[in-house]
Amino acid sequence: GKTTRVPPALLPVLGDRGRVVVLEPRRIAARSAARRIASERGWKTGDEVGWQIRFERRFGPDTGLVFVTEGILVQWLQRDPFLEGIAAVVFDEVHERSLFTDLSLALTRQVQREVRPELRIVAMSATLDPGPLQSFLDAPLLESEGRLYPVTVEYAPPPEGVPLERNVRHAVDRALAATEGDVLVFLPGRGEIQRCARELESVGAAELDILPLHGALPPEEQDRALRPGPRRRVVLATNVAETSVTVEGVGAVVDSGLARQPSFDPAVGLDRLELVRIARAAAEQRAGRAGRQGAGLCIRLWSEDDHRSRREFEPPEIQRVDLSWCALQL
Repeated sequence: GKTTRVPPALLPVLGDRGRVVVLEPRRIAARSAARRIASERGWKTGDEVGWQIRFERRFGPDTGLVFVTEGILVQWLQRDPFLEGIAAVVFDEVHERSLFTDLSLALTRQVQREVRPELRIVAMSATLDPGPLQSFLDAPLLESEGRLYPVTVEYAPPPEGVPLERNVRHAVDRALAATEGDVLVFLPGRGEIQRCARELESVGAAELDILPLHGALPPEEQDRALRPGPRRRVVLATNVAETSVTVEGVGAVVDSGLARQPSFDPAVGLDRLELVRIARAAAEQRAGRAGRQGAGLCIRLWSEDDHRSRREFEPPEIQRVDLSWCALQL
């Protein structure tokens, strides 16, 4: 609940000193968090709470709490380097360490150190080694033990030569039989989502709703995947559902253990997306999505030995991608 509870709690503390801006790494999370806060507090989106993402702005001059995505905050810093009218900047899911987030955090900290000591910076994460960031921000560390229901983890390494979509289908069948809620499947990209959807539909899933969830979908289709429906659902998602977003009604997670990450290719001088094994911290985040509203099940499509050999955290983008864009912004 940190995403929906901490930012509005800052408003009465800061009084009329300015707006609270929350940086969310993904568009889906920015929009859904703002809507959830409005629903919980009886507010209207666009009035007390709003958002700005690529090609969409929903807030007014008197909106006290605004969720923005990473590129938007960089633009704001370029237009208004002192962040006038902003009392606090909250960096949510800061452990993801995208280049946008690192640059925004560094620039915001510079503003705080050099010209606006009253500017508040809050960095939030559930899976972060806090020491280096705490030192950089010279800030106190606050810990909150959230309530998470127990999640049973099973390992189901696929047989050699069997395509991913077939392994996913078998795991989904197991999850549906073992639990009563919906099933959330983590896949690396749109292509895998489409192939898995065809596989599940081909075996007669007439009693199920099979829903994709990724950043390129229209907002109404994203919202449909986030809300419970009249029938059991299988939600096929990229890592947009890993943090900040709660897919309601999920009782089981099927995790492919894969993701696509940008990485610099010196042979062509450009960044390209690479298929990689996720880190253990990301796997724990994904498993936790099954324990948000009750006891759950997580089926990992890899072995325990494979799990132990994975790195603990993902390397930050600043160590993987081309830095020309960052240099130009500076």
